[in-house]
Amino acid sequence: MLKVASFTFNPFQENTYVVHNGEQGILIDPGCWSTAEERELEAWFRDNGIAPVRLVLTHAHIDHVFGCAWAHKALGLLPQLHRADLALLRAAPRQGQMYGVPCEPSPEPERFIEEGSTIALGDDAIQVLFVPGHAPGHIALFSEGQRFVIAGDTLFRDSIGRTDLPGGDTETLLRSISEQLFPLGDDVTVYSGHGPETTIGRERRSNPFLRDRG
Repeated sequence: MLKVASFTFNPFQENTYVVHNGEQGILIDPGCWSTAEERELEAWFRDNGIAPVRLVLTHAHIDHVFGCAWAHKALGLLPQLHRADLALLRAAPRQGQMYGVPCEPSPEPERFIEEGSTIALGDDAIQVLFVPGHAPGHIALFSEGQRFVIAGDTLFRDSIGRTDLPGGDTETLLRSISEQLFPLGDDVTVYSGHGPETTIGRERRSNPFLRDRG
């Protein structure tokens, strides 16, 4: 059975996740920025006996990739992401200069993740959903068995991802939410890139950005 561990890191208060089965784990959006945050995440893997086996990015904005260089050095992992976000990943140090926060360059991806594919973790499978709009190569990770989705910066409690950054588009994002996330089911827990978890049903009913989209 898959479980989700969450950590809130860096000046942007980004949510980093580990999806695991008690033995192996997938590190998702490593936002660890300081040495203390890196040590916290490394200690969690060690103390819980979880072997990190993959590093997956929902998208490559700076707050979600701060820890890619560290994850390669400390855990032996290389990032995996949608091809359309490769330019963003390579531009992370320049993004850092814009925001006044240093960001070590990420290593090049180990592989690209294709929309509609699945990611195996033991006997479980995680579905890859293509949800552009906040970023051109944004993906979400859905566990049908455990009824959760790692949504990155697409859908938040009472909000949606910003679309004023390069590659963003509001209508594309709204279409991604209504066509890819809403059909998952109202009972599905949404783990967002920032802020508290929510559910598809709650956001369908009350999210002010999504009226008439359900």
